[in-house]
Amino acid sequence: MAGPTLPFSAGGGREMNDNDHHMAVKIRVPGALRQLTRGAAIVEVDAGDVSQALDELNEKYPGFRERLYDDKGELRQFINIYRNDEDIRFGSGLKTPLKDSDDLSIVPAVAGG
Repeated sequence: MAGPTLPFSAGGGREMNDNDHHMAVKIRVPGALRQLTRGAAIVEVDAGDVSQALDELNEKYPGFRERLYDDKGELRQFINIYRNDEDIRFGSGLKTPLKDSDDLSIVPAVAGG
């Protein structure tokens, strides 16, 4: 006879916290960066926060890290990231949590005069 059934743990036997939940997130890629995604305007990644989403984007499509981050590992000043139309700089920044079906948009700042 089999032993007692234990509850399934998606976290590999450890307690899960909010940062362990990876959600399907769509990232909207600006035209200037679409050569990295082979022309795709929208790509999907699984991530629990914005930092993880951008890391996953760079894993799938190498070259994003150099274009999005400076030498100190901070988002470049002219790169804006929006979660569902909200600028992440005014919230939790790269640690902004994501939920299933969130949209992230990478928006290069436009200078003009």
